[in-house]
Amino acid sequence: MTGAPVRTLLLWCPDWPVLAAEIVDGVPATGAVAVLHANRVVACSEAARAEGVRRGLRKREAQGRCPRLTVVDHDPGRDARAFEPVVVAVEELAAGVEVVRPGVCALAARGPARYFGGEEAAAERIIEHVAQTCAVESQVGIADGVFAAGLAARAGRVVPPGGTPGFLAGLPVEALGRPALADLLRRLGVRTLGGFAALPAGDVLARFGFDGALAHRLAAGGDHRPLAVRRPPVDLAVTADHDEPIDRVDAAAFAARALAERLHDRLAAHGLACTRLGIEAVTADGQELHRVWRHDGLLTAAAVADRVRWQLDGWLTGSAGRPGARPTRPTAGIIRLRLVPDGVLARADLQPGLWGETGEERERAHRALSRVQGLLGPEAVVTAVLGGGRSPGDQVRLVPWGDERLPARPGDPPGPAQAGDSAGSARAGGLAGPAQAGDSAGPAQAGGLAGPARAGGLAGPAQAGGLAGPARAGGAGGPGLADRCGGSARSGGAAWSGGAARGGGAASAGRGASPPWPGRLPPPSPAVVLPVPLAAAVHDAAGEPVGVSARLQLTAAPARLAVGAARPVEIVGWAGPWPVDERWWSPAEARRRARFQVCLADGAALLLAVESGQWLVEAIYD
Repeated sequence: MTGAPVRTLLLWCPDWPVLAAEIVDGVPATGAVAVLHANRVVACSEAARAEGVRRGLRKREAQGRCPRLTVVDHDPGRDARAFEPVVVAVEELAAGVEVVRPGVCALAARGPARYFGGEEAAAERIIEHVAQTCAVESQVGIADGVFAAGLAARAGRVVPPGGTPGFLAGLPVEALGRPALADLLRRLGVRTLGGFAALPAGDVLARFGFDGALAHRLAAGGDHRPLAVRRPPVDLAVTADHDEPIDRVDAAAFAARALAERLHDRLAAHGLACTRLGIEAVTADGQELHRVWRHDGLLTAAAVADRVRWQLDGWLTGSAGRPGARPTRPTAGIIRLRLVPDGVLARADLQPGLWGETGEERERAHRALSRVQGLLGPEAVVTAVLGGGRSPGDQVRLVPWGDERLPARPGDPPGPAQAGDSAGSARAGGLAGPAQAGDSAGPAQAGGLAGPARAGGLAGPAQAGGLAGPARAGGAGGPGLADRCGGSARSGGAAWSGGAARGGGAASAGRGASPPWPGRLPPPSPAVVLPVPLAAAVHDAAGEPVGVSARLQLTAAPARLAVGAARPVEIVGWAGPWPVDERWWSPAEARRRARFQVCLADGAALLLAVESGQWLVEAIYD
């Protein structure tokens, strides 16, 4: 609780939800309009009130009283957006404005009253300015405390200092805005705020609780908290106008350094540091240029100057000299340069490393790559970000240097294999061999390929998003394909994506909140993902092509692999298949394939995929 309430000036815009609907959606507020929330009227226009529409009425009853009623859904976001210009208009005359709710704002009355020559003069000046600037009608009330000022605004009154308790004493208890409390007070014989305020505070707290004690304090002319004024945003941007258009790089570098020092000094005065810098330029022909630079550390004055110089160099030189490139050079020299700190934070939140973790080599590389971006554009330098996905190509997203490194798909990036993971986990740097007849498809041993269980083998436990390997050569159908989740595997198979395993397999719950990717390849990840898969052919020992049936059964054991026109190479180990049936519900986008890992006699390890009968080399293991 606070002490004596602050003398408060409160501006109230009647029927604001209706006015906001007119400002944003063009609904005429002069007609019969009602704003509804949860099928009840929360605000209505003056014309609707003349027809008997009141707050709290149900939609059908309101339309029954006024058949020509226009109904608008309540939108708090729309009300707040429409009210922002009104708050800005009030801030042009007085500082320290608090938005109580859309349509109501308050501020301390002492400053405007002293500046404009009295409280009534300040109220009239603010009402007039809001009407001229925003074309919005409003009323102002002045009293001790926000609660009393709000009630005074509805009557358009200026309550004299010290007269707030007397002003509130004659008002009904419904003015508290607590219907349940007001109903209880009336049943107890308390009908006015004065009568409620006369009750002992301790008895009110014991009978009505904390909320009742707060209402009792308001009824007595007190206030429950001081004004939480909002601070207008500080304009941190710096601008430089040039009489002579800048069309040379040396002149641009000089202008960049002077402007960067001004920006750095302004940020330092507010204890801020810049992490994202917007560079804006206007040419003599009116052409506007804009570029945003991001930095993962503190941008010093020299760093800001370098980026401005690089960007101006890129704009002024353009790419007209490169064959086939589209010219990007401005049509005239630059006459206005503006730096906007698009991202700022407290300087204390950025602490350089004690032992120089951000070394000189990294800074030099960052400066060089940023310079290339300034000359060729942000997309000229990209870095890879790992995320979720079923295949290695899906898990990688290229982002411009300096941008936020966010994955394209949710999910954890593939990590190292661990004991107890899917049957495809690798150990000791090799690819584990398949389990033999009668064994379980547990973690593979050193040197082999992680494969599914064979000939009556039991599939290992399934994990969220992975599989323990489908049964082969004698198993009755393997598990369902990826994206068809929740089913159970029979005859030794394991269920994917949370399904329960049958025939000895057990499903385990996922460890994290990241979404699973059924059908994801087990670790290790390939070292090289080919941008365009290479066509290949797989043959068995007799030289016949190897295919995959609809039940995910190989027609024969793969023995040789031929990539393109190269000579066939013997296959010494393999694992799979890992099937994927993506977007099967959309025939135009559906894709069904199976992936295999193979080891060749020449020491190479490849990731193969078969799709529509065609074998492809997708990636290469290191």
